[in-house]
Amino acid sequence: MIHDIALNGVCVIYFSLVFTKPIIEIVNVVASATIDQKLDLYKIQKEFPDVEYHPEQFPGAVFRLKTPKTATLLFSTGKMVCTGSKSSELAVKAVNLVVEKLRKGGIKIKKDAVVTIQNIVSSINLGGRIHIERAARTLPRSMYEPEQFPGVIHRMLDPKTVILLFASGKLVCTGAKTEKDVYRSVNNLHSLLEEKDLMMYD
Repeated sequence: MIHDIALNGVCVIYFSLVFTKPIIEIVNVVASATIDQKLDLYKIQKEFPDVEYHPEQFPGAVFRLKTPKTATLLFSTGKMVCTGSKSSELAVKAVNLVVEKLRKGGIKIKKDAVVTIQNIVSSINLGGRIHIERAARTLPRSMYEPEQFPGVIHRMLDPKTVILLFASGKLVCTGAKTEKDVYRSVNNLHSLLEEKDLMMYD
């Protein structure tokens, strides 16, 4: 940021550099998986009473784990979707643990699950406020309709993510496939906000 002060009638221009490091928290990792075989969801529900299965409402069964705290959707096709973990490693661990528990419960599963991370959602605090209306006009590939939603929706091309920006300096990053993509997206955007003088610090 550029500031100017008057000293004995002389205008002095100086630069104050405010360095803040974004605080990033991964709040949800969504992973898909397949075991390449059919699953009998009625049998799974019978063997595991805590499993929720209501086919008239939803075609998948819900297998919940306490550690790591996750919910894994099981489908008769052998496909799975795990949500709720706080890291990619925990998502993979959760899926493998579900498969292990199914095997121990008498469900025959020949192959290990192949797990793919589909989406990492994270919340971020930049440590300062954002000039949100100026940001909406300045940032490329951004949409801002305050009467419908209070944040700016910014689409980043590399890495391919979507970031929601709020005037409070809070962000939500979604669409990342790796934790590295989350950090790269946030740091790239934060640098751009600083460069365009769109941040305000107390």
